[in-house]
Formats: sequence, structure tokens, C-alpha cells
Amino acid sequence: MTAEPKVARIAQRQVPSSRVRHRSTAHSLPPELQADAARRLGWLALVYAVGVAFGHFGHRLLLVASGSLELTFRASDILGFTAITMGLAVALLSRSGLVSVRRLIDIGLVFEVLGTIGIAAFPIVDHLPQIPTGLFAWMPAECVWIVVFPLVVPNTPIRVLVASLLSASMGPLLGVLDTMFGSRTIDAPLEYAISFLTTNYLCAVIAYVVSRMVHGFGMQLKELREIGSYELVERIGQGGMGEVWRARHRLLARPAAIKLIRADLLGSNARTREAFIQRFGREARETARLGSTHTIDVYDFGVTEGGDFYYVMELLEGISLERYVQLFGPMEPARVIYVLRQVLHSLGEAHGRGLVHRDVKPANILLCRLGPDDDFVKVLDFGLVKQHDTTATLLTKQGATAGTPAYMAPEIALGRSDVDGRADLYALGCVAYYLLTGQTVFAGDSDVAVALAHVKDEPVRPSLRSEFDVPNALEAVVLDCLAKSVGARPPSADAMDRRLAVVEVPEPWTHDKARAWWELHRVSILQPASPDPESASQLMRPLHDHVAATGLE
Repeated sequence: MTAEPKVARIAQRQVPSSRVRHRSTAHSLPPELQADAARRLGWLALVYAVGVAFGHFGHRLLLVASGSLELTFRASDILGFTAITMGLAVALLSRSGLVSVRRLIDIGLVFEVLGTIGIAAFPIVDHLPQIPTGLFAWMPAECVWIVVFPLVVPNTPIRVLVASLLSASMGPLLGVLDTMFGSRTIDAPLEYAISFLTTNYLCAVIAYVVSRMVHGFGMQLKELREIGSYELVERIGQGGMGEVWRARHRLLARPAAIKLIRADLLGSNARTREAFIQRFGREARETARLGSTHTIDVYDFGVTEGGDFYYVMELLEGISLERYVQLFGPMEPARVIYVLRQVLHSLGEAHGRGLVHRDVKPANILLCRLGPDDDFVKVLDFGLVKQHDTTATLLTKQGATAGTPAYMAPEIALGRSDVDGRADLYALGCVAYYLLTGQTVFAGDSDVAVALAHVKDEPVRPSLRSEFDVPNALEAVVLDCLAKSVGARPPSADAMDRRLAVVEVPEPWTHDKARAWWELHRVSILQPASPDPESASQLMRPLHDHVAATGLE
């Protein structure tokens, strides 16, 4: 992928995202509300089936059990069994996953109409008195069903109106059919007939009004969950800097990760906010210009209507190096070399453009499956990226030191301003050390103690702490990266890559070995990953539940 097409995808958005609409999704409820409606439809159908069973058969069975009534078959029993079967079928269908959520909700409207027939038909089939008394003297029983249904299973107002009018018509229609083809004639005062009709249709109108209110609330929520051309689907991370959401492009159906930076972190006044936004924009553009396939793609950025800043990045499936060591222990040297060379591909381009990552660490390096490639490395979070001549970083508070103490170069720990790409190589040496040994280079009781150790202490050789036989040439590269003096480190990412390329290992790590490892550990079914909002770092969700479930621990 070249740099220019990548930059072309970036456009800073100041227009509220709610103004963008597409015909296919303009009036549909948010996905999570649709999913909730589908689940509630299942429960409502089950309640309907149970209610018919107890309402129609329960009283008779109690009388039969007490000896007060003989067990006989009635014509209405066929209707009762049919209604119960219909309710159970809808309940099972809602749990089966055989149909989409939207289709299931539309099936619910058919169930509403047919369910109304069941409620209205029982008095007619059982030849109950034509004019009811008591609670439903002026309101048919099906009115409750008509009003309650759209509250439990919301849909678009026009569909609710059609279904409600059809449901309201079932009672009068059954009454007319019974009069025309049955053995009874309607013998009721005119005011009852008028009330019977108007009450049904009044309930249909009430159902429509209720559906408009519910739908309006859902659309407001949907507008809040739309950013630019993307729709927020699920929050997958939260921290001090903001939130990270799984999202999808509304037209392309492309998954993405969106990091929201809270508005209160952008400054307390307009001038400060503008300065931060410009700095965010500059760094987003700088990251987007990086064309290395091992650098995370930034699709878009901008400011929401509420003032939050956001990044839109590719959503990746994989495991961070930090999590890898936590789950599987140290990594074999051949694979460490395989991983480091891909990281250097990303850093080499950034350094060539005068950019320093400043937060290279295992949590910011993702080992993933990308298309046909396994063990494909992505370097994440260039949010702390800094040009050589820039004196302030973006995602840190003023006066604070950028980076993570366990992987911090001495010059960064000392607050020096002449930081270049060799600070990233120092951090990468710390990453290599961690992969080989399962331990950080230095440990301490506090972040300050760890940072001071990087400034003044000499590291223990990784071969003395690793369970693997670390090749001398690889250990020499790692120790050179950990040199206190900037001049004693590899002069560039390319120079370090050339040294790693000639390190001899008994069995080099290959693509076939990578695929075999991924197939063995079934990492392909892990939840997609996304950037951690606290430090704009980790692009993955915890694996523990997956590992425990598959017996990999």
C-alpha cells in the first residue's frame, strides 16, 4: 500500500455525523435495540403460550380434577393448541439463530396479528355471551395485547401502525363472520357496537404513538452512536484517555476500531482545544502517511458533535506480545528474530520521516492473522509519535514524560529534547529481552525506580535468564540496543535489521511453523482487538476465557 492512497482516506470532519444518512439504515433501530427486541419477542411468545395454556385449559383441568366437570373435547381446544404451538414456535425461532434479527422482528408483527385472532376468537368459538361484562364490558381483551406488543417488541412506526390496525380489525371481523356463517346473531345495543369498534382502533392509534416514542428514542441513540461514516457497534475498551469501540463502515461493511478522546482532555478553553485538535490532526496525518504494511492503518479522524476527538483504525485479530508471554511464556529466539524484523520495517520508515514512536513495548506490538499470513506483526499506537523538532507530545499531560518506564530509553527518562529513532531501538531491545526471558530488563518498586535503573544500571545478559539457548549474535544485538550511550546503539532500524538477518539459529522460524502454531492454539477465533484508550496501546481483548475454554492453559 502506497502512502498517497492511505493519506487520501483521511479527512478531518467537523460536521455532525448525525446529518449523514443512508436509505438502507436511515429508519432502522440500532443493532443492540433490535437484538433486545428479538430476545423480548421470544419471552413474549413464551408468555403468550403459557397464558393460553392456563387461561384456556387450566380452569377446566382444575374442575375436572375436583370432579365438578367431565373431561370433554371442545371446538375451542383446537384453537388453544394452535395458539400454544404458535407461541412456542416463535419462542424457539427467536433462540435458534436461523433468521436475522430484523427478519425475526418482522415475523413478530405477523405473530401479533395471529395472536390477536387467538385472543378474540375464544369467546366466539366457546359461544360465550355476546356482550361481555365486568372489566372488558367496553374494552375487548385484545386491546391490551395491541398496546403492549410494540412496547415489548419495538419496530418502525409505520409497520407497527399496519400491524395494530390489522390486529384491531380481527375482533370485529370474527364477529361478523360468526354472524354470517355461525348459529348466532349479534344482539347488542348500538353504543356497545360503536364502543367495540372505536376502542379497538383507538388502541391501535395508541400503539402507533407509543411506537413513535420508542423509535424516536432509538434513533436518538443511533445518532449518538454514529461517527462520520462509521456506526459504533460495541465498546471494547475504556480508560483514562477515553473509550475504544468496535465499529463498522455503513456502506462498505468494513470493521474498524474507533478511539474516542474525551472532550475534557482537549482543553478548557477554545484556544487550547484548537491547539490540541491541530496537534491531533497533524499526528493522525503523519501516521496515515506511513506506508509500511507493519504499521496500523488509520482510516479517518475528526471531532464529534459533542467535541470528542476520534481516530478510526483497522480492527485486527490477534494477540499482543505482552499477552503472548503471559500465556505461553518466553518466545524461542528464531521467532523473536522473525517478529523483530517486522517491527523494524515499521520503525525504519517512521524514523526515515523524522518520526519517533516513543512508546514501543510488547503491548503495542500485535501478533496477528492477516489474510493468509500468520505471525504478521502490526506496530500500534503512534499516538505518542513525535517529530525531532517538536517539544511537546500529544497524549501526555504537559510536563509529563511520554512512554512506559519498563521500556524507556535513558534519554527519555532524563527528559532530554534531542530524542531520535535510537530511543525506539532501545525500547525494542527491551521488548526482545522480555520475549527471550519473560521478564523486563529492570524491575523496581516504582516507575521512577525503574526509569532510574535504565539510566544507571547494567542489564543482566538475557542468556542468563532465558530458558532457551540464545545465540551469541542475537544477544549482542539486544545488549547493543540497551546501551546507555545513544551512539553505542545500532545507528538505524535498517542497520539492526541487517544484523538480525545474519543471526544463525538451529531452525529458522518459517511461515509454515507460524501457521502450525496458530492452528494449534486456535487464536483465529479470538475476539478482534483494538487500541487501549488508557495509553493508546494494546490492540486486543483478554484471552483468558478463550484459553481456559479450549484447554490451552
